[in-house]
Amino acid sequence: MRAPDFFAIRSDLASRAAALSFTANFTLMILKIVVGITTGSVAVLSDGIDSAQDSVASIFAFISIRLASTPADEDHPYGHGKAEAIAAAAQALLIAGGGGFIVYQAVQRLIDRDVNIDTTPGLIALGVTAVVNLAVVWYVSRAARNTGSVALKADARHLWTNVVQAAGVLLALTLVAATGHTLFDPIMALVLAVYILWAASQVFSTALAEIMDMRLPPDEERLVTACIDEHREHGVRGYHHVRTRKAGRQRYIDFHLLVDPQETIEEAHAVCDALEGAIQQALPGAVVIIHLEPDDGRYRGPEDSGDQVGPPPGP
Repeated sequence: MRAPDFFAIRSDLASRAAALSFTANFTLMILKIVVGITTGSVAVLSDGIDSAQDSVASIFAFISIRLASTPADEDHPYGHGKAEAIAAAAQALLIAGGGGFIVYQAVQRLIDRDVNIDTTPGLIALGVTAVVNLAVVWYVSRAARNTGSVALKADARHLWTNVVQAAGVLLALTLVAATGHTLFDPIMALVLAVYILWAASQVFSTALAEIMDMRLPPDEERLVTACIDEHREHGVRGYHHVRTRKAGRQRYIDFHLLVDPQETIEEAHAVCDALEGAIQQALPGAVVIIHLEPDDGRYRGPEDSGDQVGPPPGP
C-alpha cells in the first residue's frame, strides 16, 4: 500500500512545480515581449520569445507528468513513465528553435545598426525576470530532485537558461546605456543563442538516454548489488544478470538470484520478499523482478558470471 501513496505524493509535487513554472513563464513572456517591442531591444524581444517557448514547454511538462502518473493498464502494462522523456525531448527541440530564432534576429540587427534602444524599461523588466526566475528554478529543481521527474529536470535546466539570459541581457543593456553603442544588444543575443543551443543538446541527450532504456546511474546500481550482498547470510548464495532501466520516475530492476536448492518454495519466496523490500527502501518505488534459480555452483556474482547489465524486457 505504501507505493501508491509514495507516487501520489510525488506526482502532486511534480504537478505543482510544473504549474508554477508555466504561470511564471507566461507572465514574464508577456512582460518581455511588450518591453522588447516598445524599446527596440532585440535581446529583450528574443528573451520574450524564448519565454513563450518556455510556456509551451511547461505545458508539455505538466501534461506529461499527469500522463506518467496514470496507472498501468492493459495496453501499457509497464505504465506511462516514458511520456516524461518524450516531453523532455520536445522541450529540447523548442529550446533549439528559440536559439535559432535569436540568431536570426541578432544577425538582422547587426546588418541594420541604425536603431535606437530605450534601455530603462528593459533594465527594469529584466531585473524582475531574474528575481522571479531564480525563485521558480529553486522550487522546480527541488521538486525534480524529490520526485525524480525527467520532465521537471528538463524544465529546471531550461529555467536556468532564463536566469543566464536575464543576466546577459541586463549586462548588454547596461553597456548600451553607458556607451550609447547599440552593437552590444545583438552581440549579447548571439552569445545567449549559443548557450541556449548547448542547453538544448543536454536536455535532448538526457531524454534520449531514457527513451533508449539506458541503465540506472552507477551509484543506484551499487545500492542494488549492496542489498543483494547484505542478504548472503539469509539464504542468498549469489546472483547474475542484473539489469536496470528507468521510465519517468519509475525504476525497473531485475536479476537472477541463486538460493540453496534444498530450500522450500516458501523459504525462497521469503528471501525474495525481504530482498525486494530492502531494494525498495534504498530506491523508493522501484519495481523489482527476481528470477529464482537453484545454486548449481556456476555463479557467485557478477564478477565471475559474465554479467551483462542492460534494460529488462518491456517497452
